Amino acid sequence: MRINLYVLGASIGLFTSLFSCSDHLLPAFDYPEFAEASNPAILSDVNGVKVYNGGFGSAMVNDPTDPKVFYLLTDRGPNIDGTTSNSKVFSNPDFTPQVGKFRLVNNQLVLEKTIFLKNENGVKLTGLPNPVGVGSTGETAYDVQGNTLPTSVDGLDSEGMAIAPDGTFWVSDEYGPHLVHFDANGNTLERINPFGSGKGGRTIPAVFAKRRANRGMEGLTITPDGKTLVGIMQFPLYNPSSTAISGSLVTRILTYNIASGASKEYVYLIERANLQAISEIVAIDNTRFLVLERDGDYATNATKSVVFKKIYKIDISAATDISDPANGANGKLFGGKTVEELKTAANLSANGITPVTKTLVADLMTDVTSLYPHDKAEGLSIINSTLIAVSNDDDFGVNGDNGKYIAKILPSSNTIDKNRIYFVKLKQPLW
Repeated sequence: MRINLYVLGASIGLFTSLFSCSDHLLPAFDYPEFAEASNPAILSDVNGVKVYNGGFGSAMVNDPTDPKVFYLLTDRGPNIDGTTSNSKVFSNPDFTPQVGKFRLVNNQLVLEKTIFLKNENGVKLTGLPNPVGVGSTGETAYDVQGNTLPTSVDGLDSEGMAIAPDGTFWVSDEYGPHLVHFDANGNTLERINPFGSGKGGRTIPAVFAKRRANRGMEGLTITPDGKTLVGIMQFPLYNPSSTAISGSLVTRILTYNIASGASKEYVYLIERANLQAISEIVAIDNTRFLVLERDGDYATNATKSVVFKKIYKIDISAATDISDPANGANGKLFGGKTVEELKTAANLSANGITPVTKTLVADLMTDVTSLYPHDKAEGLSIINSTLIAVSNDDDFGVNGDNGKYIAKILPSSNTIDKNRIYFVKLKQPLW
């Protein structure tokens, strides 16, 4: 998820960026418009619907020594909405969140290696929901036979990834939200969340436990000095409630000093209320970042003018730190209201809050040469000052219909969604 990348350990070959944005990033290579995952394995068959071992693309890292290699992160595994409120149906409950090493071969992404995420005892994680008090979002999980599945204290709905200079890596998720520190082999070193329930007992601010279910810490990056994690929430926190923040544009960015545990919070204003909202953040330098913001719609040539998938350059250097010294459950209040209740730029200004600045740098609906047909743009990487890469989450090739599995079909081509990386040329250089 960063620009230049250090080796994450010879055993798995992941990387992190720690160089100036003015450095040359990757060896010269003529990238195609997009590359697609080739021949994903089949995880299961649910009443004739194939569930593929796709799902990669929630986060992405490009290899600085080989321009044809990319590392892609899955989320918690194949699941669909159930028939009851806040329920999920898991086709493969034992699925382990994982990182895939992909190589670009003739415009195809070929899976070369898989790194499974594990707990501190080396036991593979699952994506099953957390118990109450340690990250539960209130979701109930079922298998495809309708049996209730157990919760897991180690469950992880992985969405963001950042790689550190010592070869370890961090993943953020949509449950706790958790920040989980892994060693080079994918074993948990530490789990940080609002509850202090993970190994090590460190915490992030309590207010982050107000995240909306399935809209947690979607993006994660690390500053070029390797000292600070920067995470971004996908959607406004339900703070104090979903009703109270209806129509709010206020989302939160968290900065977390890895050594000291000190944190700060900033306001990011989404462009439109009730978008799927933010998918990714990636650092340009210590204060400037790219943010990927989107809706949940598919594009066709006929509809792409109204589909929203845009990338912004932001700067936190002049933004107001809204963190709460008392670490209250609702965070710092302004005139008796949570920052999410302020909802708009005008109300923030009236309360002395300056959000991060943002400038549009790319629109996938106009800057992808042919068409960006996917509903989910989720991974983001900077290749050089004028070229970025965007990966999609293909949801393992499945969707849900009234609690039943169906194939995830792209309306533009009438084909099953697969993981792709799109290479997007920017009109203006990032630096």
